[in-house]
Amino acid sequence: MQPTAPRTLAATPAPQALPTSLAALPTSAAAERNKRPILEVLEALLPPEARVLEVASGTGQHAAHFAAAHPRWHWQPSDRDAPALHIIAQRCAPLPNVAPPLLLDLLAPDPAGAAAPLGDGGFDAVLAANLLHISPWPTCAALMHLAAMRLREGGVLIVYGPFEVEGEPLEPSNRAFDEDLRARDARWGLRKLGDVQAEAAHAGLLFQRRVAMPANNLMLVWRLATAAGSTVAMAAACASR
Repeated sequence: MQPTAPRTLAATPAPQALPTSLAALPTSAAAERNKRPILEVLEALLPPEARVLEVASGTGQHAAHFAAAHPRWHWQPSDRDAPALHIIAQRCAPLPNVAPPLLLDLLAPDPAGAAAPLGDGGFDAVLAANLLHISPWPTCAALMHLAAMRLREGGVLIVYGPFEVEGEPLEPSNRAFDEDLRARDARWGLRKLGDVQAEAAHAGLLFQRRVAMPANNLMLVWRLATAAGSTVAMAAACASR
């Protein structure tokens, strides 16, 4: 999975994957459980034809499921871990609307490198599922700035995962999950929604909606402001800092 400032993408796609039975590829139980409810939300957000950048594609299960369901969605998977690129490429090989996966590390020291391998056109959506709670906190700001840089005007950033919402009780399962994450890595843990919102606003992204998902997860949606709206949003963000 992935982590933060815009990340650096490999200038070349993943090497050609060796033929492998799809059944033998690594799978994520969480991705298998949540791919259907996530797809339902994506279908309400995205137009019939869309170009999507997925950050932290992991095993590629989401990319394969979403692209198969909508052949006119052009999917660009990515991950920070090079071995994952081979798995993604193998799983998505039968799908012509899935591009070769790219190496994308949001926390890489060269933010300028993040744009070049993605091509000239912007994306209609940037999707990150189950990323922020298993990455260092700076990943959040990097994701927001990558989205602001790579989305088309009016495009959306869609983030899925568990969050701590200020003023609302934390479900016992999410509290236990948070404690387990922090025990495994002190840099991990559920993020406070207000902190995530602040990073998005600072990057010029306007909050659109929050969707309750199964197992106490949320789908959060921000939209890249128009040129006029972006000026207002950035002024408000600067005034609040």
